[in-house]
Amino acid sequence: MSNKILLDNIKKLREMTGVGFKDCKIALDETKGDIEKSIEFLRKKGIAKASKKMSRTASEGLALVKEEKGQISLIEINSETDFVAKNLDFINFCKELSEINFKTKSDLNKINDTKMNNGILVKDNLVNLISKIGEKIIIRRANFFDNLSGMNFSYVHSATEKDIGKIISVVKIAGISEADNKDLGNKIAMHIAASNPFAIDKDDIDKNIVDKELEIIEAEIANSGKPPEMIEKISKGKISKFLNDNSLLNQFWIMDPKKKVSEVLKQNSSGTQLKILDFIRYKVGEGI
Repeated sequence: MSNKILLDNIKKLREMTGVGFKDCKIALDETKGDIEKSIEFLRKKGIAKASKKMSRTASEGLALVKEEKGQISLIEINSETDFVAKNLDFINFCKELSEINFKTKSDLNKINDTKMNNGILVKDNLVNLISKIGEKIIIRRANFFDNLSGMNFSYVHSATEKDIGKIISVVKIAGISEADNKDLGNKIAMHIAASNPFAIDKDDIDKNIVDKELEIIEAEIANSGKPPEMIEKISKGKISKFLNDNSLLNQFWIMDPKKKVSEVLKQNSSGTQLKILDFIRYKVGEGI
């Protein structure tokens, strides 16, 4: 088979199955260029069926956290429907994936190329699971928190079972003692899950987010008929509130709305000032 014919057949096979270049070439090589047999070959491998589903939206699923020796990993695996998120095969796949995620320190490339308990690579088990369940399933994101420079605390909201839920948050705090302040660390993680801050402090919020919000605020004020000289003054007040509402240290503490998170940290500091170094919040499907 000439290179041109092979390339034409690969293109045709990709259009018919949605499968990648490499797998199409392998299929055509195996079947000596027969398109129909190549489709059958891919279907038997579960690749064609899985690939066709990858254009769908997967915004349900599960988020999982694993903690060991002060280190914490998070991972989110998405499915198309909540029904699949309750499927035992899916749940068991997610649980094993969470273990692998911790061991690889959330390196997605290493995760995909790691063998699972059945001796098959994660990426191949994923294809098989998609074919079996009949929905798009993706490993969306993963993060790892080491135990250097601070202590980590986690919170799982809407937990379906231990360390599995729909919202998971992790926070790293410096100057905190597990013996004295473990409860506080867990409560701050809970606050993050509930309040969804953009950043630790006002200056840390992405400038693009701030500029877009300011643009919306100014447009709203202009449409209200306010004179131009008042627009800037009102805009400053509104953007200041936006920054406070969306920065962790300046948010009102969910346990006591009269206090801000920064005040809570100060009140609980003994000798060494407590400092939030980092945090992350997963909500399954958010932003998809």
